[in-house]
Amino acid sequence: MANTALPGAEAVEKKGWLRANKWLLLRRGSQLGVLALFLAGPWFGIWIVKGNLAASLTLDVLPLTDPLLLLQELVTGHVPETVAITGALIVLGFYLLVGGRVYCSWVCPVNVITDTAEWLRRRLDIKGGARFSANTRYWLLGTILLVAGITGAIAWELVNPVTMIFRALVFGMGMAWGMVVIIFLLDLLVSRRAWCGHLCPVGAFYSLVGHFSPVRVSAYQRERCDDCLDCFAVCPEQQVIRPALKGAAKGVGPVILSGQCTNCGRCIDVCAEEVFRFTTRFHNEPTPHGVDEKREVLP
Repeated sequence: MANTALPGAEAVEKKGWLRANKWLLLRRGSQLGVLALFLAGPWFGIWIVKGNLAASLTLDVLPLTDPLLLLQELVTGHVPETVAITGALIVLGFYLLVGGRVYCSWVCPVNVITDTAEWLRRRLDIKGGARFSANTRYWLLGTILLVAGITGAIAWELVNPVTMIFRALVFGMGMAWGMVVIIFLLDLLVSRRAWCGHLCPVGAFYSLVGHFSPVRVSAYQRERCDDCLDCFAVCPEQQVIRPALKGAAKGVGPVILSGQCTNCGRCIDVCAEEVFRFTTRFHNEPTPHGVDEKREVLP
């Protein structure tokens, strides 16, 4: 039966607050830590990292470049510098390993804004809203590449919320406050997870990057599921849960294989029955038919 309390309430009662928020706290630490590394230079003169999430140099040695930025530069017809190519390959290799959308949940500062909107949406019990096609973000991804090809300029970086926020934190918020408010209200009032879940072209790109990544979340104890729906309530990409959690009768393994999964770990946090854990895509043997079948309750 569906749980009427806020998602994770039973997990807090059974596991304690810290364990019921473990991965959320680690993600916030990661996001704030990344921001601190970039801002330590312009704010305090401690230049550990120079640049921003689009392109940076760590300790004057390690170059990191957003692969999507490099792709846009290639589309414009410009020849990237060797250091930019090297940085993009390093970043690409990392996200191919851990999952492309780890960027969305563990690095991107916009995630804090959208998570806050989602939390408030649940608190205010805001239901429904506009529906966006699951392919909208991919159309937008194609659009920014098309614009780059037509104009010969990386126009997306002028309006990219991540770039705007970083630039604003260094030089003053200004118009960036408007972008923050728009994304917040979009997620709060227009549609659940509208930006990260349906519109963001960066998330679309990284979902393609992480499609075959080995690091995954698994519903490895799905026979223990009591259909409380807490995991579904907190998941930013709800559609990825059903196959792993309810696919035993169809011979589907318990590992979430979708590239849309952000590996945020919230399903692990809020599950009082400890159904989920991090594992690899290679531990995906289907449970014999009938062993962990549950009634189909997930929407």
